[in-house]
Amino acid sequence: MVLAVSLSALLLTLLGVAYVKGYDAVKSRSPGHLVHFYLIMATVRMLLAGTAVALLVLLADNRADAIRLAITFIIMYVAMMVITLWLRH
Repeated sequence: MVLAVSLSALLLTLLGVAYVKGYDAVKSRSPGHLVHFYLIMATVRMLLAGTAVALLVLLADNRADAIRLAITFIIMYVAMMVITLWLRH
């Protein structure tokens, strides 16, 4: 379970960094496309997070671990969203 939480944290960190770096790049090159960038990144983050939770739940040893893992991932996802929005808005 420690490995799954570590991989979850790594995935969410990479998604957060990609959002912040991408936001800066789009803002400097084409500010009119920030809305499109935000919508695309929100969709990509949601799909990757949903896929990761589904895989973690499917690969968990038992139901209790799966539930704890899903709750932990959702809390980390919300924290990542708050931090990235706070950094760029």
